[in-house]
Amino acid sequence: MGSLRIQNVRKSFGKVDVLKGIDLFVDDGEFVVFVGPSGCGKSTLLRVIAGLEDPTSGSVLIDGTNVVSLPPAKRGIAMVFQTYALYPHLTVRDNMGLGLKQAGEPAAEIAKRVAAASAMLSLEPYLDRRPAELSGGQRQRVAIGRAVVREPKLFLFDEPLSNLDAALRVNTRLEIASLHRRLRSTMVYVTHDQVEAMTLADKIVVLNAGRIEQVGAPMELYNNPANAFVAGFIGSPKMNFIDGARLGETRAKTVGVRPEHLTVDPSSGSWKGTVVHVEHLGADTNLYLDTEQAGLITVRIFGEYQTNPGAVLYATPDPARTLRFDAEGKRIV
Repeated sequence: MGSLRIQNVRKSFGKVDVLKGIDLFVDDGEFVVFVGPSGCGKSTLLRVIAGLEDPTSGSVLIDGTNVVSLPPAKRGIAMVFQTYALYPHLTVRDNMGLGLKQAGEPAAEIAKRVAAASAMLSLEPYLDRRPAELSGGQRQRVAIGRAVVREPKLFLFDEPLSNLDAALRVNTRLEIASLHRRLRSTMVYVTHDQVEAMTLADKIVVLNAGRIEQVGAPMELYNNPANAFVAGFIGSPKMNFIDGARLGETRAKTVGVRPEHLTVDPSSGSWKGTVVHVEHLGADTNLYLDTEQAGLITVRIFGEYQTNPGAVLYATPDPARTLRFDAEGKRIV
């Protein structure tokens, strides 16, 4: 395992500042997820850690050693990319063991590590196949296995599930979570998908425009976001944001209420509205209400709820779960 410390890392491409002074500590064995919208700097930060990009300034320490001047192969890291980057002419066995072979490891040691990794990832039946004979999920597991056999201090994942369909994303996500529990290795994972972040991470790092907005455990960010950006990014469906003036607020510029923290009633409640659209999802029902007081809002109801567009309903927010933000978007406590 390996700890990771990032100290005042900045990265510029010409006149464009992509990373604007990143400070972060990742402890031994933590699973940390970088999340944020496209262009926020999360992949650039991962590439700086990996040594694929040089920081403009700042330090990257792995197990207390500044590795900024070291090439990727000398950093004790293994990286899993969005594209599987497998050699099409090599078998699964050879793809997984190639890095060890290039490093001069004995054949017996390579065979031992490949066997252990393939058992861990249920790849034994496919060891003699080539990538073209595998599904997308199997190819990604081979890419993960190739990283596992290196026994790195630090695993780096760059949006590894984005090329998979929905079912495979869920299955592979479970495999990555199980892998972390078995290895207890330090893992840093980049995604734009906040569901992946919430379900995998010990700690989430929310980035925006090259800066860290907040760091915390998944439910800490969900329940206690530091600002409106984090509140709006974490949670699905997205939080409702309402102009405080519409609700008679004197301190809050914006009021935030998560869809699941609203209840509806056909006869009475805080905000009268008309049903615009209904999404029946089986386990949940999402209602879109055009209300007089709060504008267009989303209400999430657990289970099935029967109503139709045009119906009049009253929505009531849970006052204990309602959040308030000032003009700069900072949380008002």
